[in-house]
Amino acid sequence: MQRLPFWLRALVGPLGGLSLFIIGFFDSSILSFPFVSDLLLIHFTIRQPRLMPYYVSMATLGSLAGCFWLYFLAKKGGEAMYRRSARGKSERIHGWVQRYKFLSVAVPAILPPPVPFKPFVLAAGVFQVPMDTFALALVVGRGLRYAIEGFLAMEYGEYITRYFVENKVEFVIIVGVTIALTYGMWWWFFGRRGNGA
Repeated sequence: MQRLPFWLRALVGPLGGLSLFIIGFFDSSILSFPFVSDLLLIHFTIRQPRLMPYYVSMATLGSLAGCFWLYFLAKKGGEAMYRRSARGKSERIHGWVQRYKFLSVAVPAILPPPVPFKPFVLAAGVFQVPMDTFALALVVGRGLRYAIEGFLAMEYGEYITRYFVENKVEFVIIVGVTIALTYGMWWWFFGRRGNGA
């Protein structure tokens, strides 16, 4: 909590878990608060471990709401905004989104800055990724990220805050493998049937 700017600490103090929804919404849409939701979720969970599922839900739903707002903006004609956000990577992101609709949203939802996230959200809207796929990928990506952080906060307390800040790559690998396994299981049980397997 001490890592947050004073004005932000003053805002989130009275709101508690609701602040995770608000910050998640703005961070996933028009503003950028890298790691703020993560650090707040860890802080709140350490203080009240029994409310961890609530904190995870608020952070995930806030991010989902912010991403939907961007998605609809892009769908209504945000290609110029997408290209400006993606800079020189717009064609690569386009190709990735066309080939891997689910993973193109779920994986960036996990990865920390400086890996871009919003260009993939905008690309999902511009290139018409189905809304159910988009929503599921966000819930899986953000939900797993925040749930893992919540469990680690319950297990290791304040130590996890320092670990998260100092070892982003290891954290990403752990969560990335979890997503890959989840997606693989989903495809094995449901995707193969759809292909007539």
